[in-house]
Amino acid sequence: MSPVSNEILDEVALTRAEYEAIVDRLGREPGPLELGLFGALWSEHCGYKHTKRLLRTLPNTSDRLLVNPGAENAGVVDIGDGLAVAFKIESHNHPSAVEPVQGAATGVGGIVRDILAMGARPIALLNSLRFGDPGSERTRHLVSGVVEGISNYGNCIGVPNVGGEIEFNDSYEHNPLVNVMCVGIIEGRRIMSARAESPGDLLVIVGAKTGRDGIHGASGLASRVFSEQAEMRPAVQVGNPFLEKVLIEACLEAAKLSCVVGMQDCGAAGITSAAVEMAARSRMGVKIDVTQVPQREDGMNAYEIMLSESQERMLLAVKPSDNDELFALFDRWDLSSAIIGEFTDTTNVVVTRGNHVHCTTPVGVLTDAPEYAFNAAEPRYIAVIRSADVTALPVMPLSRETAVFFMLQSPNIASKHAVWRRYDHQVQNNTVAGPGGDAAIIRIKGTEKALAMSVDGNSRLVMANPYSGAAAAVAEACRNLSCVGATPIAITDGLNYGSPENPIVQYQLQESIAGIRDAAIALDVPVVSGNASLYNESPESIIFPTPIVGALGLINDVSKVVGPAFRDERDFVVLLGSDSVWDSVEGASASQALHRTYGTAAAGDVKIDLVLEARVQALCRELVNDGLVKSAHDCSSGGFTVAVIESCVLGGVGALIKADTELDESGWLWQLFGESQSRIVVTADKAHVNAVLERAEQRCVPHSLVGIVGGPTIDFHEEDISIPLYMAQRALESGFNKALGKATDGGMPADRLQAALSHEFMARNPTS
Repeated sequence: MSPVSNEILDEVALTRAEYEAIVDRLGREPGPLELGLFGALWSEHCGYKHTKRLLRTLPNTSDRLLVNPGAENAGVVDIGDGLAVAFKIESHNHPSAVEPVQGAATGVGGIVRDILAMGARPIALLNSLRFGDPGSERTRHLVSGVVEGISNYGNCIGVPNVGGEIEFNDSYEHNPLVNVMCVGIIEGRRIMSARAESPGDLLVIVGAKTGRDGIHGASGLASRVFSEQAEMRPAVQVGNPFLEKVLIEACLEAAKLSCVVGMQDCGAAGITSAAVEMAARSRMGVKIDVTQVPQREDGMNAYEIMLSESQERMLLAVKPSDNDELFALFDRWDLSSAIIGEFTDTTNVVVTRGNHVHCTTPVGVLTDAPEYAFNAAEPRYIAVIRSADVTALPVMPLSRETAVFFMLQSPNIASKHAVWRRYDHQVQNNTVAGPGGDAAIIRIKGTEKALAMSVDGNSRLVMANPYSGAAAAVAEACRNLSCVGATPIAITDGLNYGSPENPIVQYQLQESIAGIRDAAIALDVPVVSGNASLYNESPESIIFPTPIVGALGLINDVSKVVGPAFRDERDFVVLLGSDSVWDSVEGASASQALHRTYGTAAAGDVKIDLVLEARVQALCRELVNDGLVKSAHDCSSGGFTVAVIESCVLGGVGALIKADTELDESGWLWQLFGESQSRIVVTADKAHVNAVLERAEQRCVPHSLVGIVGGPTIDFHEEDISIPLYMAQRALESGFNKALGKATDGGMPADRLQAALSHEFMARNPTS
C-alpha cells in the first residue's frame, strides 16, 4: 500500500484507486510535483473521467464543421464568404460560489481566451445563471457579485454581452451555476491550432505574470463535493480585464505571423494543462524550465508555478528562428513574454528548475485519465413524479387575472432588465438584437449575413424526465433561433450535475446526453464543443440536473429578421404547433405555474415530439424568410399566455385572444400556463395570414388562428380575462427586483392584485 496519505490525495482530488493506477502505469511512486500534475490533468474539469464515454455518442458531423469536437479549444463552423465561427460554453460554478465577483469575471475571461486560442476575434458573450431562493441574503449576495463580475469584465474587454437567462430554484442555494458562452469570428478561415509543428519549436508564455492564485482550482474546486470554506478562496483566480483586452489584440496580431504555429489558453491547471495538452496534440514531448516563467511573487516553487491558474496568460508554439518580430510585437503592447521551454522529439514532460530536473513523466500517462462507465437504473423519484396527478391538486383560490399577474411577477418569468442594463451589448456596433428577445443577433460586417445565438435549459424538466428535459433544452435553444429566421447550424453544451459517484446523478447524466443526442440528430445540428461541471452539490443539497445548450444560427439576409414584439394593430395572431389555444394537462408537468403556485418542482411526465419540433421550426424559418410574418415568439416559461403578454408588452399594443373551448373550472391554471413543447406564436397581416395558414397545412404543422392585435388591454376569451397593458408591463418589469427584495416601481403582492384589478375595471367601466 502506498505511503501517500489520504489528506494529500484529497488535496489533489485523486482517489486511492486512481493513485494506485498512476503507480502501476509509471512503474514507480510519483514525485510531489508529478502528483500535482496528475491531480490537475486527471481532474473532472480536465480529464472528463465520468462523461467522456457518453460525450462520444453525440452527433458531431456536418459539412460546415472545420474542427473536430474536442480536438481544439472550441468548435469551429464554416459560414461562407471565407469566414468561420468559433464558439463554446464553459462553467465557473464553484469559484463563483466562493468569490462571486472574481469567480464570474474569470469565467468570462477564460472562455474568451478559449475562443482567442482559435485565432478568432470574440464578438459576443452570453450567460446562463442559476441561483437559490431569491429572498435569501446569500442569493442576493451571489446575484449581485456574479452580475458585477460578468458586467465589469465583459464591458472592459469590449465584447458585447448580448443574451442569456437567469433562473432561481432552491436546489442552487449552495451551488450557483455560472455558464458563459463566447462566439468569435475567424477571417480567411485562418484557424489556429493548439499544437506545435516540429521538435525544437519554442514554448512561449505571454500576458500576466504568474502568481499563487488559483492553485488547485481545477482539482480542488471542480472534482469533489463543494464545501465553501475560507481556505478555498485562494483557489479562485483574480482577473484583470484591461490586461485581457491588450492580450486579445496582441494575440490576434501574433496569429498572423508565420513564426506562430500554435496557441493555447492557460486556463484550468494553468501551464500544466496548456503545455501538456499541446504536447499531446503535437505527439511530442515538452521541456519546461520554471525559472523562465515571469513571476509576480517571490519564492514560488515548481509546484506552484506549474499549477497556478493566474489569469490572462497564453502559451504559444513558436518557430525557433525568425521570431524577433513576435517579441517586438509583445513589447509594443507592453506585455510580459518569455521562452519557458521547447517541444522535443520524446514522449515526456520534463520540468526543471535550471539544471535540476523535478520530474520526467510520459505525456500519454498524464493525459490518459481513467474513464468510468455508467449503467444506472431509473431512480424511484422519477416514477413518483411520473405518476403524480396534477388534477388532484386543490384548485388555487385566485382569480384568473390575479394568477396572470402572479405568474408575470415570478422571478423566473419577469424581465431581467435590471441585470441586462449592467451589460454593454452595443460595443463593437454589430448588435442587431440584444437581451430580451428569443435570440441575440450580431451582424457580420461586410456581408448581408448575421449570426443568431441563444442559451437555454430547464432543470425542472430534466429533473422530471432527464431524457425529454435535455431534448427540450436543445429544442428550445434552436427554436429561439428559428423564431428570428435563423437556421441552427451547431450547438455547444454545458452539463451541470451533482456527484457522478451517485447512481441517481449517473442516471441523469446518461439519459440527458441521450436526449441531447436524439434532439440534435432530429434538428440536424452537430454538437461541436462543450463543458462538463460535476460535483455541484454540498452537504446540504444537490442541484437539479442542468444541461445548458448554446445554439448558433446563420441568417443569410439580416434585413428579414423578426422579433417577438407584436407590431401593428389588426395583425392576426397564429399559434403554430398546436390546434388549440389552451394547453392540455400534460403541459403542467414541471411548469412554472406548478412551481410558482404549489411549490412543486414537477408532477407528471415530460414529453416532446422531436419530429413535430423539427417541422414547426422549419415552418417558422420559412415564414420569416419569405416575409409572411411580422413577429415570432416561442412558448416556454409560462406557456402560451405569458408568450402573448410578453409580445404585447414588447410591442406596446394589446391583443384579443379567442378560444374554441371554455376554460375548465378546475384545470384552468394548466390551460393558461402549461408549457407543452413545440409551440410558436406568430403574427401576420391580412394580406398574408391565409398564406401562413396554408403553409402550416402543407407542412403538416398543427395551427390555430387565435386572435388579433390591438387595443390597450390583453383580453383572453371574450374578456373572460382582461389585463391592462400598462399593468402587465409593470408586473413584468418589477418582478425580478421584487423577488430579490429591492425597490420596485409597480409590483404588488398577490393579495393586492385582485383589488387593484377591480379598481382598474371600475375606472374603465364606470356604469358597471
